[in-house]
Amino acid sequence: MVRFLIRRLLFGALVLWLVSVSVFMLFFVAPHDPARLVAGRLASPDTLALVRHRLGLDQPIFDQYRHFLGGLLHGDLGYSYYNSEPVRSLLFGRLPVTISLALGAAVLWLVIGIGVGVRSARRPRSATDRLATVFVLTGLSTPTFLLGLMLLYVFFFRLHLAGFDWFPGGGYVPFTQDPAGWAQHLILPWLTVAIVSAATYTRLTRTSLLEVFSQDYIRTARAKGLSERRVVYRHGLRSALTPVVTQLGIDMGALLGGAIVTENVFGLPGLGQLAVQSVTTQDLPVIIGIVLLAALFIIVANIVVDACYAVLDPRVRLN
Repeated sequence: MVRFLIRRLLFGALVLWLVSVSVFMLFFVAPHDPARLVAGRLASPDTLALVRHRLGLDQPIFDQYRHFLGGLLHGDLGYSYYNSEPVRSLLFGRLPVTISLALGAAVLWLVIGIGVGVRSARRPRSATDRLATVFVLTGLSTPTFLLGLMLLYVFFFRLHLAGFDWFPGGGYVPFTQDPAGWAQHLILPWLTVAIVSAATYTRLTRTSLLEVFSQDYIRTARAKGLSERRVVYRHGLRSALTPVVTQLGIDMGALLGGAIVTENVFGLPGLGQLAVQSVTTQDLPVIIGIVLLAALFIIVANIVVDACYAVLDPRVRLN
């Protein structure tokens, strides 16, 4: 297990290095002026010269990448001249918002998706199964921004007109400042992400569990007289969760990289909103930082997923 994790960590480091090379080639070697993008369109010639010198653009290309990679290894993601703040400070200031959104939504979509998927698989072709199919199709076909706007209209606008201010229309309150206000501001964004994602997890859980139910060891467990609940949750669900965990790793990596649509609909100052602002203002250092941070999250999430396979399914062997 330790050797497997070491191999996966080395492979993840290789992937992250390839991402850094691709980002460097795209932004610093492509036929445009990186100093102009970093300093802004209204920067003076003196400012452009200073930015070129700080970025090392007056040096050979290999020296430029060496300085770029050295800064990354020391946690230096550059400086945002548009925000007059280091990129690392900008990202770390927005990261708690995105983490709060991702973790809360993940708990909801796992509870909803796995719960509905298990009930659907236990009673195939029943009314429950048909309702689950409707839920899956509705969730997969509903855009995130549309669901978010609908929730805002019903639970914020209409309730506000009726005199009930239960759900804020936007903003964020830190957990350390007010835990109740933190949850109150995030409940609608959590539901927006969770309902759309839960449809995928319902479909994965149902399909995988039906396949597991056809295995010999499930028939043996039932023949031994075990209760149906124990057969489903103790023997079947554990093996059926492998594709669910795989999807969870992908979704968590993508969400931690920035839930762009949800954060902009609800006005959450997270990485997704920062990404949109940075692209609009052509804030190159922040864009590079967000890309590298998103890649890191996805790589770490996939390593964790691979390590969980052996725990969930004893048939998996890590050679």
